[in-house]
Amino acid sequence: MGEEMRNQQIILNNYVKGSVKESDMSLRNSTIISKIPDGCDGAVLVKNLYLSCDPYMLSRMKEIKDNYIDSFKPGSPIVGYGVSKVLDSSHTDYKKGDLIWGMTGWEEYTLIKDLANSFKIQETDVPLSYYTGLLGMPGVTAYVGFLELCSPKKGETVFISAASGAVGQLVGQFAKLTGCYVVGSAGSKEKVDLLKNKFGFDEAFNYKEEQDYSAALKRYFPDGIDIYFENVGGKLLEAVLSNMRLHGRIAVCGMISQYGLEQPEGVHNLFNLVAKRIRMEGFLVFDCYHLYPKFLEMVLPLIKQGKITYVEDVVEGLEGAPGALVGLFSGRNVGKQVVVVARE
Repeated sequence: MGEEMRNQQIILNNYVKGSVKESDMSLRNSTIISKIPDGCDGAVLVKNLYLSCDPYMLSRMKEIKDNYIDSFKPGSPIVGYGVSKVLDSSHTDYKKGDLIWGMTGWEEYTLIKDLANSFKIQETDVPLSYYTGLLGMPGVTAYVGFLELCSPKKGETVFISAASGAVGQLVGQFAKLTGCYVVGSAGSKEKVDLLKNKFGFDEAFNYKEEQDYSAALKRYFPDGIDIYFENVGGKLLEAVLSNMRLHGRIAVCGMISQYGLEQPEGVHNLFNLVAKRIRMEGFLVFDCYHLYPKFLEMVLPLIKQGKITYVEDVVEGLEGAPGALVGLFSGRNVGKQVVVVARE
């Protein structure tokens, strides 16, 4: 039968309207049985080690019909990417002791019945938390959005918004390794220094100190932008469109400036797409996991050679998860936001 274990969970209290607050979530004490129930085939019971805080999760906390991903259910645990250890398995591909990353609950233990987007961790001589970021969903996002969609060439100019975040810091490093000129925007002096001194960006600026985004971009890109990796949207996207070069490419990864708005802002200069023959493409990482082996083949040697670096912002304890998630939307985090539930 298995024994009953305490299972603390982070619950969504209610659907979020506008910006998310810590009071939209709560810590609940629950229990779980230490064995997979009879008749539950193709499942794993895991102990969660690291949880990932990601901006897209806000859309799942809202009651949105016809969204690309289902909304969470109020009264149930929040779900997100994480790194976990298998305690029991009824799935032929997984055994007790395996380490995996993929979708899991914001709780101490989770019974995962759908393993379609879960991956067994083979490489363990890197920090396990990297599988919430550099070697997980954000890493694949950076790889697909920049290298596959934008097809960068040596000498091209690249602008990245929210550049010190989980995805942006990697896009910048991939761009530098390709031989591009790279500029990033971020929301504090600390983050700007990080971009230039840690990640090797050519230039970076604090968007909060700029009165005119278009003038700022002209300063750093006097001849225009070839590639824009879009994480922000709104007024910054408008400024970028005015500064793109002919045949520029824009990979639309996210629009964090819009997620907390009841009425998203419009963009008023889209005709630039026509006049400058710009290709602007949105993408979802869920469609691209078939490229994960190819991504690992490229990135693991770069990590071992010290050519890729990664910064994490770590919060200890499940109870800190709501504050960590909320902090993403005010830019409180520096680097990839990770919550440690247990070290082993």
